[in-house]
Amino acid sequence: MHLRYGMAVALAVGLLGGDAVAKDHDRPAATLLDPQGYAPASIVAPPPAPDSVVARQELAYLRALHRAASAERIARADADGHDKGPHAFNAVTGVDLTALPATAALLARVDAETSAIVDAAKDHFRRARPYRTDPTLPHCGKGKGVDDSYPSGHSAFAWSTGWTLAQLMPDRAPAILDRARDYAEGRAICAVHYPSDIEAGHALGQLVADRLLHDPRLADQVAAARAELARR
Repeated sequence: MHLRYGMAVALAVGLLGGDAVAKDHDRPAATLLDPQGYAPASIVAPPPAPDSVVARQELAYLRALHRAASAERIARADADGHDKGPHAFNAVTGVDLTALPATAALLARVDAETSAIVDAAKDHFRRARPYRTDPTLPHCGKGKGVDDSYPSGHSAFAWSTGWTLAQLMPDRAPAILDRARDYAEGRAICAVHYPSDIEAGHALGQLVADRLLHDPRLADQVAAARAELARR
């Protein structure tokens, strides 16, 4: 199960080079990446079919994972789910990212472009959330999503932000990427996303961030953020 979708992450990157959750009006409009070049079916594998063997295995995995997690870990995962913003990486970067204007602007741009690609994929695949498929599944909160499970937007945010910061702060890359993984895995611990949702979000988030970091239209902005972080 994990190998299949872990390979999807590598292939995607290789082939294509709550209350505090950010609202759409908080981020700039996506203007850089051509949606036609990022058609969902061409950049990420489809999710397992409903009631397939893999889908049933994923539900069993979520139930076991949630049951085995400590109350502290569930609470931390739930808090991350309601706190989607660059400040989620403050502890591992050692700086208040929201207080650095060039860095904050770059991360907002990465988030906007990532969200546009992810939202298109959600609309295309229309996968039901695991707790909708199995109403007996314990999970964090009541959950609002119905058919927007694949890919995970929080996972895409974690990996697009984490990948961007890791490239700008290579000395802190291991801790930053570990934080991205931990943040994304919280969606499975909360049982609000399937593992394949999370891995697809990883693939898309890292893909978009890497493309933007090498986009000549953002070269000055990337350089400004890098310089800003170097002075931390």
